[in-house]
Amino acid sequence: MSPTSTPTPTGRLPHLTSRLQGFGTTIFAEMTALAVRHDAVNLGQGFPDFDPPDAVREAAIRAIRDGHNQYAPGSGVPALREAVAEHQRRFWDLDFDPDAEVTVTAGATEAICATLQALCEVGDEVVLFEPYYDSYRASVAMAGAVERVVTLRPPDFAYDPADLEAAITPKTRAVVLNSPHNPTGKVFSRAELEHIAGLCVAHDVLAVTDEVYEHLVYDGAHVPLASLPGMRERTVTISSAGKTFSVTGWKVGWVCAAPALTAAVRTAKQFMTFTNGTPFQHAVAVALRSDDGYFSGLAADYARRRDRLTAGLRAVGFEVFPAGGSYFVCADVRPLGFGDGVEFCRALPKDVGVAAVPTSVFHVDPRRGRSVVRFAFCKTDAVLDEGIRRLGGLSA
Repeated sequence: MSPTSTPTPTGRLPHLTSRLQGFGTTIFAEMTALAVRHDAVNLGQGFPDFDPPDAVREAAIRAIRDGHNQYAPGSGVPALREAVAEHQRRFWDLDFDPDAEVTVTAGATEAICATLQALCEVGDEVVLFEPYYDSYRASVAMAGAVERVVTLRPPDFAYDPADLEAAITPKTRAVVLNSPHNPTGKVFSRAELEHIAGLCVAHDVLAVTDEVYEHLVYDGAHVPLASLPGMRERTVTISSAGKTFSVTGWKVGWVCAAPALTAAVRTAKQFMTFTNGTPFQHAVAVALRSDDGYFSGLAADYARRRDRLTAGLRAVGFEVFPAGGSYFVCADVRPLGFGDGVEFCRALPKDVGVAAVPTSVFHVDPRRGRSVVRFAFCKTDAVLDEGIRRLGGLSA
């Protein structure tokens, strides 16, 4: 850290706007740095340690060779917008106009930020389910809005319907929903989604849905919120290629929404990246048209990885919570004699050579989820097995 960015005694960073004070470095960067320093097995950050399908890689190489190396249109290359619209219709029976209702972004993270910048006035309230992916709260803050949180509680990470009802006020602009959910692996049930949709309609609230794990569902089924009655015109649906095709470094995402919402999002997005990754956009268009066997095989393969890691963590002595989707399983460290997940995760790379992520940092009040940590299973069998072997040292 340079001298000009050294925190003051109060912990504030000089020059940083008050809206972002307290956010600091993301937990993912911190844990990955510890993993590198101690040569640890990184079960913390959610990126695959294997390559995308050959056909997807070759499509990117071909796009580069074919000269697709300059700016794409701000809304995304037509081939990808058309492929996204086809994908939404094919899998979720949702019809979107590729020209007026689909926008390509620099990953889902930019999509979320651009959406909240576009839709929120200063002082608006945005409902978040906690633990939340950390960019949500930062994006709310950058928009000058205020978060209202509803807590998901283990073991099944259900929310209390009364909590959500109380969180919606006359100032509520939007509800942000992530299903399958990071960090818990929860897949929201149809009954939960219908409850959320009913409140959005009754209170004239928008919904912003992060569906990047839409094809990584192992128990239950993925139900897009936009597919429920009254939600098509009030939902901004966000997803990306990174998780489905193991290309997290490509940063190609998309937004699907009604024309008026799309126009608002595009207005904000054009002043962020404007456009990104032209050859990768062409490759993702090819990827989205993969046959059904690819998508079903992906889910089956990840379910096996989940089961492998879950069994190993239970054998070590963790209390492991069910994960119906995503890359992640959460576990309680208390059965192993630890009480604080942050302290546990900061010591773990050095002490046993494994990196994980504490979920308390994804709560407004870190005391909630204090003893819960997240492990990623988007790794090869050899890496998962080595991680489990090393974690065995905790109970030795």
